[in-house]
Amino acid sequence: MLTSKVFIKKTRLGGVMKIVREHYLRDDISCGSLACTEDCEPMDKEPLEENPISDSKLVPEPHYLVPDTNVVLHQIDILEDPSVKNVIILQTVLDEIRHRSAPVYKRVKDILGNSQKHFYTYCNEFNMHTYVERKPGESANDRNDRAIRQAVAWYAKHLNKGGVQVVLLSNDADNRKKAVAENLIAYTIHDYVRSLSNLSLIDLLANPLNQSTLDGTNKVLFAEHLGLVEIQKGIRSGKYLQGTLLISRENYLEANVSVKDRDHMVFVQGLHSLNRAVNDDIVAIEMLPESEWSCPSSLVLTEDNGKDDEDEENRALLDNESLIKNKVPKELRQPTGRVVGIIKRNWRQYCGILQPSILKERTRHLFVPAEKRIPKIRIDTRQAETLASKRIIVAIDSWPRNSRYPLGHFVRCLGGVGDKDTENEVLLLEHDVPHSNFSEAVLSFLPKMPWTISEDDLKRRRDLRHLDICSVDPPGCTDIDDALHCRPLKNGNFEVGVHIADVSHFIRPGNALDQEAANRGTTVYLTDKRIDMVPDLLSSNLCSLRSGVNRFAFSVLWEITPAADIISTDFTKSIIDSKASLTYAEAQLKIDDPNSNDSLTQSLRGLNTLAKILKKKRLDNGALSLASTEVRFHVDSETNDPIDVQTKVLRDTNSMVEEFMLLANIAVAEKILNEFPDNALLRRHPPPPATNFDPLIKAAASKGFKIDVTSGKGLADSLDRAVVPENPYFNTMLRIVTTRCMMQAVYFCSGMLQPADYLHYGLATPIYTHFTSPIRRYSDIIAHRLLAVSIGADASYSELLDKTKIQSLCNNLNYRHKMAQYAGRASVNLHTHLFFKTRIQDEEGHVLFVRKNALQVLISKYGLEGTVFLNDDNQKSSSLFVYDEEMNTQSAGDVTIHVFDPVIVQLSIDRSNVQHMKLSLKLVRPVIPGFSVPSVNELSTKGTTPAPASGPVKKKRKV
Repeated sequence: MLTSKVFIKKTRLGGVMKIVREHYLRDDISCGSLACTEDCEPMDKEPLEENPISDSKLVPEPHYLVPDTNVVLHQIDILEDPSVKNVIILQTVLDEIRHRSAPVYKRVKDILGNSQKHFYTYCNEFNMHTYVERKPGESANDRNDRAIRQAVAWYAKHLNKGGVQVVLLSNDADNRKKAVAENLIAYTIHDYVRSLSNLSLIDLLANPLNQSTLDGTNKVLFAEHLGLVEIQKGIRSGKYLQGTLLISRENYLEANVSVKDRDHMVFVQGLHSLNRAVNDDIVAIEMLPESEWSCPSSLVLTEDNGKDDEDEENRALLDNESLIKNKVPKELRQPTGRVVGIIKRNWRQYCGILQPSILKERTRHLFVPAEKRIPKIRIDTRQAETLASKRIIVAIDSWPRNSRYPLGHFVRCLGGVGDKDTENEVLLLEHDVPHSNFSEAVLSFLPKMPWTISEDDLKRRRDLRHLDICSVDPPGCTDIDDALHCRPLKNGNFEVGVHIADVSHFIRPGNALDQEAANRGTTVYLTDKRIDMVPDLLSSNLCSLRSGVNRFAFSVLWEITPAADIISTDFTKSIIDSKASLTYAEAQLKIDDPNSNDSLTQSLRGLNTLAKILKKKRLDNGALSLASTEVRFHVDSETNDPIDVQTKVLRDTNSMVEEFMLLANIAVAEKILNEFPDNALLRRHPPPPATNFDPLIKAAASKGFKIDVTSGKGLADSLDRAVVPENPYFNTMLRIVTTRCMMQAVYFCSGMLQPADYLHYGLATPIYTHFTSPIRRYSDIIAHRLLAVSIGADASYSELLDKTKIQSLCNNLNYRHKMAQYAGRASVNLHTHLFFKTRIQDEEGHVLFVRKNALQVLISKYGLEGTVFLNDDNQKSSSLFVYDEEMNTQSAGDVTIHVFDPVIVQLSIDRSNVQHMKLSLKLVRPVIPGFSVPSVNELSTKGTTPAPASGPVKKKRKV
């Protein structure tokens, strides 16, 4: 059957165009039910069950459920529960969800792919018995509701003889009323779930109905949000600004809003000004008069321990009044605004713990998120006793004006607080790291084993197996994606090669494996595990450039003079046979051993010599040599618990590999930009605004040094000059602070920016990309594909030439890269807590930042950072300290503590907050002549002799 519609559309030139839209309808689409008595064959392997067991008091007969769009959108947690089966998802509903929420759509598709759930997709839009035309004057939403009711009515009639009923689930009162009038069975999802014997499902119910009296009061606490129409009108007129809200990690009552096309973020301070906006929400803000502008507080807020009674006045409602009412000096003021509306909520599921009500008969409790930037969430649960001291997941449903907290619902329990596996799961979820097992669809695109190299493969590649190629990586590294070689040429120059794993040979554009890698974006390195971007067969086997086996590579070959000048550059697909898989230490021993003169050692020495010259040239050109705190844990081989921790040791070989990776990345960037000026995937590092350097300038000035921040070259030179002979760690500290002044390096599409904006500030190069780590970075796979097309080694495809899609990909890669960094740091923090769990010891540290009520201290021995709170009641010396904001110092008596001063601190674990157990630092004494604070009793360090490092995770260098 064919239906058609005719539309008349006006063209830009004033003419008209006739559009005919045809819609084909069928009468043979299966209902998917084994209870069907008609001539209707099931299409799925596991269709709807013939005799579905009913657990509902409302509908005791066997039945199928048909949820409408809003039920699926808001109650997806209910539908995902293993006990919920035999559900019909209509095409109308699925299409609406795809357009309204990509995350929910993916979750629905995952459910539909689970044969044990007995979910069935019914194409009601193509069945002649269920398709409905939109009536004149009817809204699209009303038409879709009618289409859903029509499909339910058809199912009820179709399955009448089979003895199975069909139940419509809808929270839309008008839709239910019309359904009942049409003799259909219809209930709200809340009524239906409460009729089931499985009471745990009630906790999963979302609350889209916005129960306004949940707090037991109708007192309005927040200003009303403006509607989208008014917001859009205000944005067009310039009255309002649109941006993403970023809550401060140190003070949850402060935030910045990133506004497009503005050099400076807009500052928002106080709970009322935040107006129920949650971190990452896209908001509309109104600028305040300049007289009301403020600046971030120098206070470091401690976490709420979750001990306050839920019926007390919310402490946060004081709104940081003392900070806001005090007029901020004009020179310190920042552009400040307030949130007037929410353009898009970016709520997700949050991990944390339950703060049970002190009234045991209550089912309403507060949930305390692990993420300090997220407010507490009020939920209904009957499992408070069971969930005590457990990590749980909660989702936000709404935040009414008269509620001190957002309202949400329980999703699931992860495990006990403090359990290492549970805490690892929490940090992966909190940082949105995809970590589920690779699906069968993804694995189906892997090469069949045993894998062999064909003659055609050899013909299309340059054979470099005769060269003395080797890899140099951290110990235990299995995802080896780069190798090098160097050999002398007859003319006195050198041939140097960087050989990169040819991952793009195995991952073809657009298939499920490619899509999964693009979504994951990067491999995530935790302290005790690695979350691979691609399946292990590729990452640790077929793509890994292990020694003694033939491997496909993408090679960059240079002719280089002894003075490290580039004569020529060549790119080629190749096949290599690495002669050795060395660690940095092993490669260094070979280079330093005067008795070792084999060809491989000579190759390493040539590479090392050239690398030193290249590095000097790079630094002379203005590249920055910065510092960061990186630690390595030694773990027990049986328990995998940390038993020793130390800072990362850097050798010449680290720098050697880094220099040639940088050289390859720059060479590839130049090549792909030349061939694809509008859609090359590049990486830029924006120059920091001058104000970013204020902490650095102030810190250096405290020791009498002046830092030139007018250019990268000036900064690099002034950092080199800032040396204090009696404090060799001073320069390292200065470079650590400099690192924190930097902007984030990001991926971008060349066609979206002007060439002047391509600059990589830190490397002092006008162009850069990522090419050298395709096993662990998807950006490198795209660079490989662009390069392969450039040299005629592979074919192009439409998405590769679409700058809009490349930029969209870059946005996801930037997000995944940032989250991976945060997850890695969180993993280090977790293992730090485990290491100090049974230890209390004194260590020397250096003051990194001076705050109004605290010192940020870096423990150089471990590369750890912590906060010494000077207003701690247990700290006898706390009353001695006076903060000087202008000089950025803390004074006690005749002693003044400046940035970078050495101090002695006691390290232990603070267990006062069950959720945020943290490394606690207590000030023992400043190491300053003439001043002494009595040291606390030093307790002997518990533990065992450090064992060799073990575990699967060896983090690759960052280039």
